Parts: sequence; structure tokens; C-alpha cells
Amino acid sequence: MTSLDDLIRSCLLPAVSGSGLTPWLRRQLETGMPGVLVLPGAVPAGRTDAAVLAGTVHGHAEDLLVAVDEEGGDVTLLDHAEGSAYPGSLALGVADDLELTARVATAMAEDLAAAGITYNLAPSLDVNSDPDNPIIGVRSFGSDPALVAAHGSAYIRAMQNGGIAVAAKHFPGHGATVSDSHHSLPVVPIDADTFRARELAPFAAAVAAGAKSLMAGHVLFPAVDPDAPASMSRTILHHLLRTEWHYDGVVVGPAVAMASAHGPDAVADAAVRSLRAGADLLLLGGADPQPLCDIIVAAVHEAVRGGVLDADDLARAAGRVAALRSWTGAARRSRGVGQEAAARAARSTGDVVLPGPAVVVELREDAHSQVGGAHWSIAEPLAALGLTAARITVGPSGDGPEEVLATTGSTPLVLAVRDAYRHPWQRTWLDRALALRPDAVLVAVGMPDDAALTDTASITTHGAGRVNTRAAADLLAGRP
Repeated sequence: MTSLDDLIRSCLLPAVSGSGLTPWLRRQLETGMPGVLVLPGAVPAGRTDAAVLAGTVHGHAEDLLVAVDEEGGDVTLLDHAEGSAYPGSLALGVADDLELTARVATAMAEDLAAAGITYNLAPSLDVNSDPDNPIIGVRSFGSDPALVAAHGSAYIRAMQNGGIAVAAKHFPGHGATVSDSHHSLPVVPIDADTFRARELAPFAAAVAAGAKSLMAGHVLFPAVDPDAPASMSRTILHHLLRTEWHYDGVVVGPAVAMASAHGPDAVADAAVRSLRAGADLLLLGGADPQPLCDIIVAAVHEAVRGGVLDADDLARAAGRVAALRSWTGAARRSRGVGQEAAARAARSTGDVVLPGPAVVVELREDAHSQVGGAHWSIAEPLAALGLTAARITVGPSGDGPEEVLATTGSTPLVLAVRDAYRHPWQRTWLDRALALRPDAVLVAVGMPDDAALTDTASITTHGAGRVNTRAAADLLAGRP
């Protein structure tokens, strides 16, 4: 039988900052804590450090959550030192192309997966209805609830299809506030009808899109619950989300992290109130999560003894967190098997390791009606590794190699083809390109016969699937 201590600890997500995995945290991961939240200070080198830290975490258990805030734009962990490789939500909302939003989310999911991240505390589904909002702004898709709902849903589906669980935030909405909930309690004095029509619409869409979790906002809506912010409101988290919407995903509570600056009593109160309201997973902020954990365990024990909290509710919360872990673990295993197979199939001849970011030229034929229409790219997985300087696509009527390569200088060059041996224009193009740049690396993502078109460095992937092109990128990067 699971002890009360175990139930409590399985509902806590400790933050990792510059100190990394302490001996205490390693013990917790071995005995039931569900994972870690990685803060930028823990990974100063971004993707490289993130991958090392995530590998250490998953060494304790494959299904442990490795969570980050990776929204793109202004909020990034992987690219914190140099700025995000992706636009944030507002830019995507302005572009207003749902397919583009999905493509960006797919690429971000690939980057996160490559770094061992399994859980993204994004996207922000707040409707940015007050321009004086100090905390949302460009993190929102926009001020139109329908637009936010549409782009949020596209983002969620794409990221989760990429194997990364999301936590859509900040339920039920943080876009109409004029204060920062990290420093004071924002109050949104809107009526119940506006609350439902404007604030809730994107989150209803997120639930319909299958969002694995929602993060509660630390915001007070007096018309809905005058006594508690959403993160501690049973009216909002239980009656609305669980009972009315029948949502059974994980509800993330940020209140403990926000209370940590106000002393032990504030931490204890926030934890008990959040769990009683319906939160499943509490974020432990601060440099050292151990004292926060001890405070929460003691407070929850007392609340259960006093009848304030029901141990069965804690068990249900722990079960939802376990289901989230199971989903991310299955996604990692599926991705890992496919990547292993693709890596074992890839072959290289000559020195294919790039000395630096490369210009990637992809020769593309019109797709067959049954084969070849699926997306493929060598430039994208290379970009995730920081090795794409530029991407150029050439079709049957495109520019010749003299024009395309005129500005590449001595920048490393990758030529990606698919069954070029069967297409005269591609063979001719490659012959001329390789005469100009015999140092180019040829990557064949179709039949391996293409490798015979060069007598220098080449890679054959035996397929153009995402795992195949990732395997080629790993070889180009010199990764094992």
C-alpha cells in the first residue's frame, strides 16, 4: 500500500537551478518524485547542458518528467544564452497561419526531444486583452479568443504528436491583469459571462485538443470565486474543470513556487489549498527544494489528519501524474526505438563531419502521388544542432549551382538529394555543383544509388523519415 508520504512526494515537481541534481534530489527521484523542472541557471550552455542533465535524470527512470518553459520568442531555456530560434506566440498569431504554427511547434518538439526534455510548460493560452499586462504580452497569440483558441490547439496537437507533453497556461486566463502574479495577486474584475466567453474559450479548445495538462494561474476572478485565486479555487479547478468539463489531465499548481519567498507558513498554506482545490502537481521553486518538500509533507499530513484534505483525492492526483509520466515514457521509448533503427541503417563514406554550420541545399523533385509527399529535411535537424547556416531548396526549374553557390564562399556545404540518380536534371546539377565544391557532403535520403554520384564524402540514410534525417544530422555533427 502506498504511504501518504509517497503520495505527497509524487505530486511535487522540484526545480533544478545551478546546483544540479543534489544527492537529496537523486534519492527523491529514486523513491517516487515524478521528475524535475529545469531552470535556465541549471543549463548555462543551453541544449548541450540540457541534454546532459536530462540524461542524468532519465538514468534514474526512463519515464521521469523533465520539464521546461519553452515558449519560443521571449521565453526559452534551450536558447536562453543567445535568444530563441523560434518566434513567440504573438508573432505566430500575427502571421495567422495554423499550419505554420503547427510546423513551429513540431520543430520545437524535435529540439526538446533531442535534448531529452519530455514536458513543456507551454503554450500560453491567455487572451491578451489588456495592453498594460506586464507578464503576458508577446507570450499570447493575441487579443481575439477565437484566434488564441485556434493557434493554441494547433500548437498543442503538433507538440504532443512530437512526443512532448504540454501544460497549457495560465488557466483560466492571465491576459487581463495589470500586475505580475509573481509579486502580487492580480484581480480581474470581469463578469461571469465575459469570463466564459473570453478567458475560458482557449482552454476549452485545449481540453478538446487533448492537452495532457493545464497550469493554473495565480489570478483572482471575484465574479467566479471571490475568496481564492484560480490556483487555489475549488470552484474553478474542481467544479468547473473536473465536474463541468470532465477534464482528467494533470492540473499544475504554481502557488507553492510563488509562496516560497514569503516563508514556511505561506508555503504550507499554498500547498494545502492548491491540493484541496484540485491541483495534482505542485511546482517547487527556489534554489533548494528540500526544505519546501519537508514543509509540504508535514502540512499535508496535518491537513489529512484534520479532515481538510482527503487521502483518496491525493491518490487520484498521484494517479494522474503517474499517467502523464507513463505517456511521456512511452513517447520516449517509441522515439528511441525508431531513432536507433534509423541510426543503425545510416552509412557514411569519407569525412562527413562538418567543421561548422553549413549551407544546406536540398534538391527536390515533384512528389509521386503515392510516395514522396511526406515532409523531409536535412536542414531542420541540423538546425536543431546549431549546424545550419542557410537552407536553399532547388526544384526542376530552379537556379543552377553556379548561381546558388555563388555566395557560399568557403562555408561548409551539404547537398541533400532523394533518388537523384533517376532524374537527369539532378544528376547534371550535382555534377556541376561538385565540380565547384568537391568538399561538399552528399546526403542521399532515398535509394543509396545516389552515393555513386560522388567519389567524395557521402551519407546514405535509406529513407527520408524524420528519424532518418536526424541520423544523418548526427553523423554530420560527429555525434555517436
